[in-house]
Amino acid sequence: MSGRFEGNSGVVRIAAVGDLHMSDRIRGRFREALLGVGEHADMLLLAGDLTDGGSLRDADALCAEIVDVPVPMVGVLGNHDHDRRLGYRIATMLKGVGVHMLDGDSITLGVKGIRVGIAGVMGGSGGFPGYPGNPDEGSLEHRERYRRGPADAIRLRAALETLACDIRVALMHFAPVVDTLVGEPPKIFPGLGCHDLGEAVDGGGAQLAVHGHAHGGTECGRTAGGVAVRNVSYPVIRSPYRVYELSC
Repeated sequence: MSGRFEGNSGVVRIAAVGDLHMSDRIRGRFREALLGVGEHADMLLLAGDLTDGGSLRDADALCAEIVDVPVPMVGVLGNHDHDRRLGYRIATMLKGVGVHMLDGDSITLGVKGIRVGIAGVMGGSGGFPGYPGNPDEGSLEHRERYRRGPADAIRLRAALETLACDIRVALMHFAPVVDTLVGEPPKIFPGLGCHDLGEAVDGGGAQLAVHGHAHGGTECGRTAGGVAVRNVSYPVIRSPYRVYELSC
């Protein structure tokens, strides 16, 4: 469960997963592996769509799955976590079991004397060069997602730029590049992410970008500026988490 970007000196091990889609039906599926994550990683990033349908019952199943995980946890919500307009309450429940929830802000964690800064947003649609989509058509929800992508990109870059740290990581739910969407039907690429998010990752000086959302996509990609992007959607990585190693 590892992917290596740098050498072994001063390595920070970052575990990440998204799209757990927790509900009572799968309660316990990830529990044992997550309780053992400390053997493999120094922190755990949760990349949204953590609940199946955004209900408080789903959130309760999620909290039971991750409570007492032995490493710092940092998360963002995904679109399904807002299905019942209870995102704020779900975020509060997650904070109650120790998850640092981000929404246009950041946190710095100390690992082996290395300061790891994580900036997070949900992100949204918005399209990519060659796959622009149309923000002025479709349902209200569709239009809101297309406007949220570029807006959250601005917030993500600002949060990255304000970090005083040795390593910067960008955490989001929607994709910042097309690379990690490969495998999904190209006609839905515009709804799965936003090119502006990739520009924010580059402009904000991140060394790694982590996202979910694209269940049929590809794990590995890069921004135009060469930053490693990882799609950690559970249906893609087929593991309770994937571990990536970074050094400053």
